[in-house]
Amino acid sequence: MCSAPVPREPLRRVAVTGGTHGNELSGVYLARHWLRAPGELQRPSFSALPVLANPAAADLCRRYVDQDLNRSFTNTFLSSRATPDELYEMTRARELNQLLGPKASSQAFDFLLDLHNTTANVGTCLIAKEACNTFTMHLFRHLQLQIPELSYNVFLYWRNVGETFSLDSVTKNSMTLEMGPQPQGVLRADLFSRMRALVGAALDFIELFNQGTAFPAFEMEVYRNLGGVDFPRTEDGHLAGMVHPQLQDRDFQPLRPGAPIFQMFTGEDVLYEGDSTVYPLFINEAAYYEKHVAFLKSEKLTVSVPSLPPLVL
Repeated sequence: MCSAPVPREPLRRVAVTGGTHGNELSGVYLARHWLRAPGELQRPSFSALPVLANPAAADLCRRYVDQDLNRSFTNTFLSSRATPDELYEMTRARELNQLLGPKASSQAFDFLLDLHNTTANVGTCLIAKEACNTFTMHLFRHLQLQIPELSYNVFLYWRNVGETFSLDSVTKNSMTLEMGPQPQGVLRADLFSRMRALVGAALDFIELFNQGTAFPAFEMEVYRNLGGVDFPRTEDGHLAGMVHPQLQDRDFQPLRPGAPIFQMFTGEDVLYEGDSTVYPLFINEAAYYEKHVAFLKSEKLTVSVPSLPPLVL
């Protein structure tokens, strides 16, 4: 796995983005609230910048206007020349790259918290790019310790293929908070409050780090991305079946070879044909139908995270 260096200086430039997808309303309404009342994000050593990432899609209560903003931060899109008729999310990606980046530069923001909802039963899902990002993994551990009543799933979205394309790739360090199940275009008070508390605890961790706190080594159970599985389809590309009732809502639960994963419209079951147990997530996520993903597969690992030394202030 690729690694991110441990910060050597206090993190001063921190951003919290909501509404990267305009119909994931916890982040949309938290961002709108913090834009009106940013004091909640203030800490003694820094002040986090609230950003409504895709305001046009949020106004329409749609995932996106022209294309998925969270797939629009490739170097190809960011470096392309603007045209009068270009897609809205291409323009917005450049704006966010200018505000929070530029991507892969020393001028980029130190840390980004990107807030998402999913229709899948993932609970409180903390997403990082790699387990060897010591700083982000310590942040996750801090959340587990500070709000222990929640059941956390730590998902590593890292894959050694292609270039990064998501908003959280623009800054030096990042985490994505994914909470569900929540229907698209619906605001749930319990998930809204949980997300708000987690953002506050994450900012508190950054403050502790900035003040010179040291954090001991630990081990953590994580799930590493193994790629997506599509629905069964007809020759013309339409669905030929649906997620099996025995798989539905069992995100992060073991899926063993021979277990049913799809139920065909003709009545028969489709069984998982892998040669080892995997852990599915984002099962039957509404937004992934267009991406030809019925669920993602992951493997469960235990990773050792080294201590996070104090800053020399």
